[in-house]
Amino acid sequence: MKFDELKEFLLKEKEKHDFEKAIEKVYQSKLTKQMKKAGKQSPGSLDCFRDEERTYSPQETDRYIQGTSYFENYQAMKGYDE
Repeated sequence: MKFDELKEFLLKEKEKHDFEKAIEKVYQSKLTKQMKKAGKQSPGSLDCFRDEERTYSPQETDRYIQGTSYFENYQAMKGYDE
């Protein structure tokens, strides 16, 4: 193999290697952007999954209980226990 042939072969390999690196970099940056976007849209980022939204406040609980038939029966029977 002559020097010129070897040089030509190595230049082609370098171009191929550089091209593959460029493609890999593009896909990695695109993938990173997609992952960031998906992270913002994941169920964990929704308001209903935050810790402060998982439980009811005492006022909400009282309001719910007062609207049920259980509470009405309790109020009606409350006088009989004494």
